[in-house]
Amino acid sequence: MITKNLTLAAALGLCAMLAPAGADACTNLIAGKKATKDGSTMVTYAADSHTLYGALYHQPAADHKPGTMRKVINWDTGKYMGEIPEVAHTYNVVGNMNEHQLVIAESTWGGLPELVDTTGRSIIDYGSLIYITLQRARTAREAIDVMADLVDKYGYASSGESFSIADPNEVWVMEMIGKGAEKGAVWIAVRIPDEAISGHANEPRIRQVNLKDKNNVKYSKDLIPFAKRRGYFKGKDADFSFADAFEHHTVSTRRGCDARVWSFFRRFNPDTEKYYAWCSGESNEPMPLYVIPDRKVSLQDMQARMRDHFEDTPFNMVSDPGMGPDSVPYRWRPMEYKVDGKTYCMERAIATQQTGWHFVSQSRADKPDPVGGILWFGTDDTNTSVYMPFYCSMTEIPEQVSEKNGDLLTFSPTSNFWMTNWVANQAYNRYDLMIPEIRKVQRGLEDGFIAERPAKDAELTALYEAGDMAGLQKTVNADGAAVAKKATDSYSDLAKYLLVRYLDGNRKKLNPDGTFKRSETGMPVSPDFPGYNKAYYENIVRQTGNHFLVPEE
Repeated sequence: MITKNLTLAAALGLCAMLAPAGADACTNLIAGKKATKDGSTMVTYAADSHTLYGALYHQPAADHKPGTMRKVINWDTGKYMGEIPEVAHTYNVVGNMNEHQLVIAESTWGGLPELVDTTGRSIIDYGSLIYITLQRARTAREAIDVMADLVDKYGYASSGESFSIADPNEVWVMEMIGKGAEKGAVWIAVRIPDEAISGHANEPRIRQVNLKDKNNVKYSKDLIPFAKRRGYFKGKDADFSFADAFEHHTVSTRRGCDARVWSFFRRFNPDTEKYYAWCSGESNEPMPLYVIPDRKVSLQDMQARMRDHFEDTPFNMVSDPGMGPDSVPYRWRPMEYKVDGKTYCMERAIATQQTGWHFVSQSRADKPDPVGGILWFGTDDTNTSVYMPFYCSMTEIPEQVSEKNGDLLTFSPTSNFWMTNWVANQAYNRYDLMIPEIRKVQRGLEDGFIAERPAKDAELTALYEAGDMAGLQKTVNADGAAVAKKATDSYSDLAKYLLVRYLDGNRKKLNPDGTFKRSETGMPVSPDFPGYNKAYYENIVRQTGNHFLVPEE
């Protein structure tokens, strides 16, 4: 259990390390049930970290005797924080989704440093808050109450945090920050309208809301009194802004954080183009918490948006010199650099190379809970990995995504994380050439998994309605095992293929059937020499003039 806690600490804790241009960070995208094509609620999450191993974690359902105590281990540090009473029954949790289709994700924004409890009395950090709540709550509203109760009783041991909380019918954004030496936390939660999309990426996003709307807004009773007492807010309660009271927003954090949400919004609502000015520092009019999309959002849409590199925006990472000779939409750390005494930044997109694991959740009200909840889970970079469907009722974690199969310092040829990294890290060297080949395999797998879901849903629903829970459980576990093996084996083959085809900067020629081309004598035919992109050659000439000019004969 300690090992699991320490590993998850890397995912959650390193999301908190936010430099002005966005160093390590986590991204959440959200869609309400009337905003999606299939009527599901959806939440995405990327656990971004330079030290995180990609694995799917599992807390099985359990019954606990009266008096049983639960050890709380800080997710950031692995430090033992204390113990709290266990509840009589805890739910099955697969990743960040429990057996009732409840999903909780997060992004850390830090906030005012004096509001972090340094007394050592608080027990509950934000990571523990997520996973304890998933084991105890059935709905989003219940989750909010559980989270509030936990920090009220046992103290809050983290900094500013935004949570995405979804069940099959509702999606909420909850923002929370501690009270320094005072016990507990202040918080606010807003229900995202069913027809809307939302998101957050390491910046608090809840500003003025109708505090009297008790059905769609919840907050701690001392929220505004505390803000006024500490001098963070002056004025009428109706004008209160959580985001502005507890965080100092800068142009750098807007660009490194809010810009990711803006890139999502603009894909589905053209009116949000104007918020480029907020992200770039040209305007102080902030983006709204949510917007209404101009069309229904699909599962594939949400997956695609997790692969965003600001394409078709002024922040586009494949249209500036940083892309290099192979049009690579990545920027290696650090995220800031100095030239002639001035500080410059790298862009921070949703898709980034140091992601440990990520997901797109589907919570579906038209299906029974064991069938309705699907966690589309992937490891490593969202852009180059495969989303694998795992039902929320799964009780056996496939070997390929198990935390026991390898780690960040131990290569495993059967690990999905390592096979995905093998593919991705080859692509970082010849991106423009390799990404079309990766997309072919990636889309083939994902399209196949999506196409299989209706039949699998029907099979599982029939078992559920027949009361055959043992059969349902066996089928769910077998399906998860087959999905993970197929995705991992396919990427193992892809990695080997890319190594052979693009060895030494060349590109081997192919036969129509996809095999490597040989001469009549069995020798490899001469490969292609694809070279670099046009911008690379133009930059050389601009920087060197006629130094490399070939004289005309």
